[in-house]
Formats: sequence, C-alpha cells, structure tokens
Amino acid sequence: MSEITKRNLYDAGLRIRREVLGDEYVDRVLALKDEFSADVQDYLTTHAWGATWARRGADGELTLPKKTRSIMNLAMLAAMNRPHELEIHLRGAINNGVTKREMLEIFLHVATYAGAPALVDAIRLARKVWAAHAGGAEPQ
Repeated sequence: MSEITKRNLYDAGLRIRREVLGDEYVDRVLALKDEFSADVQDYLTTHAWGATWARRGADGELTLPKKTRSIMNLAMLAAMNRPHELEIHLRGAINNGVTKREMLEIFLHVATYAGAPALVDAIRLARKVWAAHAGGAEPQ
C-alpha cells in the first residue's frame, strides 16, 4: 500500500471513528499510545475504520450505513464474548441511532446462535451503557 493511500485511509478512518465513538473517547485512546499500542492504533484506524467502516461506493456514499455496521458489530462482539469492545460499540451504536429495542432484538437473535450466556452478558452491558448515556445510575 502506498504511503499516500495509507494516509488517505487513516484520515478517513479517523474521521469516521470520531463520528461513531466520539472525540473524547478517540482522543483518550490515542493519547495512551506507547511502544505497544502505537502500531495497533494506526492499524485499527487505517484498516478497521478507514478500509472498512469508511468504504464508499462509486457514488461516493458509504457502502453500508453506520447504523448497519453498528448492528453487525453488536451481534458479532456479543457472540464472541468480547465485553470490552462490546461496551465501546454499544456507545457507538447509540450514536448511530440504534435503539434500546433494536439492541434487545439483536441480542435475542445472538442467543439463538451463540447461547444464553452471550445474551445475558450483552444485555448487562447494554443496560450499563444506556444508564450512563441517560445520566442515570448504572445498574448492578
């Protein structure tokens, strides 16, 4: 990959990463870069966010809406039992317009294919993130 292409993907990825996860989160994560995480953050921003989330068709539009990608992420992360990433992407899904009811349906669907423990853990994290989003106390 040429350096200019990589830079373009990084810039596009950083823009969409900020749109989905918010400036505060992205600034905090990028400020923590060290010898271990600098290359990881560059990789994630360039490839996950730039080459995937920011993909555009010939018409210049995103190939999948951000809400659709958020729905896919919630299902995959819940099924894989990745609570740290799920919590981050729950916040992003709210930013992308995914409703509480849609989250419930996503996680019920996950239970059918990945089991009840995945459902229970996903709902627990969703309740926590929605409570924080609403400024309420986090459920225990």
